[in-house]
Amino acid sequence: MGKFSRLGNDLYTGRRSINFVGRTRIWYAISGLIIVAAVLGLYFKGLNFGLEFRGGAQFTVTMPTGQATQDNADKLRDDVAGTGIPSTQQVVVTTAGKNNIIVETEPLTPTESNQVAAAIEKSVDVNKAAISTDEIGPSWGKEVAKRSATGLVVFLVLVVLMIWGYFRQWKMSVAAMVALAHDLVITVGIYALSGFEVTPATVTGVLTILGFSLYDTVVVFDKVRENTKNLRASHQTYAEAANLAVNQTLVRSINTSIVALIPVAAILYVGAVQLGSGSLKDLALALFVGMAAGAYSSIFIATPLLAHLKSLEPDVQELEKRLKARRRHEVDRYASVPAYTEDMPIADDPDEARLRTAREEQTAAARSGGNRPQPNTEPSGRGRVVPPSRGPVRPSSASGRSQPTRRSKSKRGKK
Repeated sequence: MGKFSRLGNDLYTGRRSINFVGRTRIWYAISGLIIVAAVLGLYFKGLNFGLEFRGGAQFTVTMPTGQATQDNADKLRDDVAGTGIPSTQQVVVTTAGKNNIIVETEPLTPTESNQVAAAIEKSVDVNKAAISTDEIGPSWGKEVAKRSATGLVVFLVLVVLMIWGYFRQWKMSVAAMVALAHDLVITVGIYALSGFEVTPATVTGVLTILGFSLYDTVVVFDKVRENTKNLRASHQTYAEAANLAVNQTLVRSINTSIVALIPVAAILYVGAVQLGSGSLKDLALALFVGMAAGAYSSIFIATPLLAHLKSLEPDVQELEKRLKARRRHEVDRYASVPAYTEDMPIADDPDEARLRTAREEQTAAARSGGNRPQPNTEPSGRGRVVPPSRGPVRPSSASGRSQPTRRSKSKRGKK
């Protein structure tokens, strides 16, 4: 943990940096492959909508302890389909824990429902009290699907308005929405490939993971906005400041995701392995896949896409050009010195010119008989002019007079 803490501190201060923004093509390629697999799963297998969406009849059979096995489930499937009722030809039989077997069929009439219940009693040798029946009409399933889609659309609209109102940048809203769509497609594709039923619990899980993904993206974007508030003073490009923001929030995103995924993974194991079919399993799968995809998209999709969109702005491009030119100059300060060419004008060496002037002054002084040269009246120093002398220095009458001495203030009045 000590090394991990030091790594987090180095990433936050910028001593170490992982180039997330500069490797956009790699992340886009990985996400593209996952999305293609998800879309293919949706196209070829489709979603396995639960009874609440398609409507039908559900028989829950309570078996003696240890008898809710796959062999009994297969026997029930054959016996129910053997009743000859058209609605039972696509029967779905699953185990739920160690004591329950669930039989799902298309909508049945009361007479057909009684026939199926009798076939179940005879198949696994249970009494009528061990069978519970639930009937769900197709109209109710359509209403559930309609309300779920409406809730999803309203959620996405509110997300766009919230991000735009908070950051006041439409490009951040676009990047966040792309990340949300990325997480949604992957989650739905995993459901299609795994064959898990889509129930109202699944819709609840999808809305939850979209909120989780949005939360993680907003945290990263808030750090991006803080780092890019004054780019000219920080001497960084927008991409570099955004990449620093991802590195600064990386450890936090990893810790948050791990802490959230561990209990969800435990719920998924209990729901899928221990309890079998049920809403707990559907909810846990949506949460697990969505949280993992949300953590990935906030780091590898949302921020690199935002940096790419901002790089198209003229101000950002102009700043990048200035910083590149400045860095080239700092690397080699003599890079701007022109190279020698044959047609360059010839100029005297300043050092040789000064030496020549000094020799000329010495020669002139020697020719004047060794007399002291006249003082230079040209400006020197801070622009002052040396005053010309009025005549030779002569002895003064005050030369023998005693000069006053400086005494302290306390002794000036004393003699």
